[in-house]
Amino acid sequence: MARRRRLLAATLSLAAALTDIAPASAEGTSPRGAPHQSRAPNIVILYADDLGYGDLGVYGAKRVATPHTDALARAGLRFTNAYAPAATCTPSRYALLTGEYGFRSNAEILPGDAPALIPAGKTTIASLLKQRGYATGVVGKWHLGLGDGKVDWNKRVAPGPLEIGFDYSFLLPATLDRVPTVYLENHQVLGVDPADPIAVSYSAPLAGRPVGRDHPELLRYKADDQHSDSIVNGVSRIGYMQGGKAAEWVDEDIHAVLTGKARRFIRENRKRPFLLYFAIPDPHVPRLPGKEFQGKTSMGPRGDAIVEMDWIVGQVMDELREQGLERDTLVIFSSDNGPVLNDGYEDGAVERLGDHTPGGVFRGGKYSAFEAGTRVPLIAYWPGHIRPGTSPALFSQIDLLATFAKLAKVALAPTDAIDSKDMLGALTGADRRGRSYLFTESVPSVAIRAGNYKYIAPARHPATASFISGKGIESGASPKPQLYDLSRDPGERLNLAAAKPAIAARLAAELQVIEKRRTAERGRSGALP
Repeated sequence: MARRRRLLAATLSLAAALTDIAPASAEGTSPRGAPHQSRAPNIVILYADDLGYGDLGVYGAKRVATPHTDALARAGLRFTNAYAPAATCTPSRYALLTGEYGFRSNAEILPGDAPALIPAGKTTIASLLKQRGYATGVVGKWHLGLGDGKVDWNKRVAPGPLEIGFDYSFLLPATLDRVPTVYLENHQVLGVDPADPIAVSYSAPLAGRPVGRDHPELLRYKADDQHSDSIVNGVSRIGYMQGGKAAEWVDEDIHAVLTGKARRFIRENRKRPFLLYFAIPDPHVPRLPGKEFQGKTSMGPRGDAIVEMDWIVGQVMDELREQGLERDTLVIFSSDNGPVLNDGYEDGAVERLGDHTPGGVFRGGKYSAFEAGTRVPLIAYWPGHIRPGTSPALFSQIDLLATFAKLAKVALAPTDAIDSKDMLGALTGADRRGRSYLFTESVPSVAIRAGNYKYIAPARHPATASFISGKGIESGASPKPQLYDLSRDPGERLNLAAAKPAIAARLAAELQVIEKRRTAERGRSGALP
């Protein structure tokens, strides 16, 4: 009864705070903290790439210091049961932005020349908040496809973020390890030289640029065959790129370039509510952090890339403070999936790991159906609205869209964001339970968590197990159902499927309900909350 009273009091307090939020307008906090009228909160999403549950100091990191992100966690709410929707990049990013699981659009890891995965006009976090007058910007890694599948990188590249609700975009078009290795600002590649046009191919080599598998002597470090195509900045990538020499990025400068664009977006939109989705590319491969971060850890480039990522967090927070916007801004920090050490490049991440545990106490990692594939850090910070502490609430990034809809008072259509749930109470700490059920997808299979139990369906792609294990990660792939009690067995060692068949059957049935639901009304999904 006492717990119910506390929850009710917290909920009423939050409701009162939300009632005071005025509609979005041009009036807002002026620089240096001058008085302002109430307005809808700014929203900043800081989304790291391949950062594991155990890669931050506040989550137990031993060999890398992350003071800026740790400070955010100590002043905000740190979640211990938060999940990325998938164990790989593209489906997680798709789910975060659209409120729909990646499998509904066959979202898989995309090549660098893939067409736009999110169709123009589809509801996204950006288009939702734009209805309320928000300025919307995306900076960093995209990897959700661009154009119609026949992109001419020397001309206008569309559709892309601007067609799904973003006012401004400054992108790495795919990933650090895929061509084209250029910056795309809105619809144009920066620095294109008509005399040296860009061509990209993922099917056949292109002349004019050395290839890693043919010229290993030109490489900074050895790469596997998949990552042994065109060499850019001493590192071979996936795919072939011809021309565009003046437009190439320099890996060691990316952190400064992206952070500068993010800070400028904040400054230019300080007088109105804004959404900034900053998709930080660290610590994804290839890891070539800026010179000021090199050697900052004993773990080599991966550890140094985490320090670089933490610096980026600090820079964004500094800009919010300088503009007097810190108390008007909800900041969400998380990662797109779990950690991986050797993901195609031999940069010493495995050999220099020491006693650092990127996945914390959890088994697996990126790609895997085990917990470390999708259990990720998640921090929510909003001074005056989120009380500092730790939350055990079961939370998925896919719920951010519906949660922001509630926060911004925007109604969702029945066919919008069908997998996203309003979790504002959990995000602010009023609700410490969160979801009743939580779905995740991985390379070999899908899984569902209910309370302390997690069910992993029999592997649909058993051949992928060797691919994942080749990266030094336990895949979680099995021809048999798996059931684990995470409260007693966070390492997922004791399969209870045979001992508790009723629970396994119930969760298997819930998985089927989720997967069969397509464009039905939001919330019609069996026992899901």
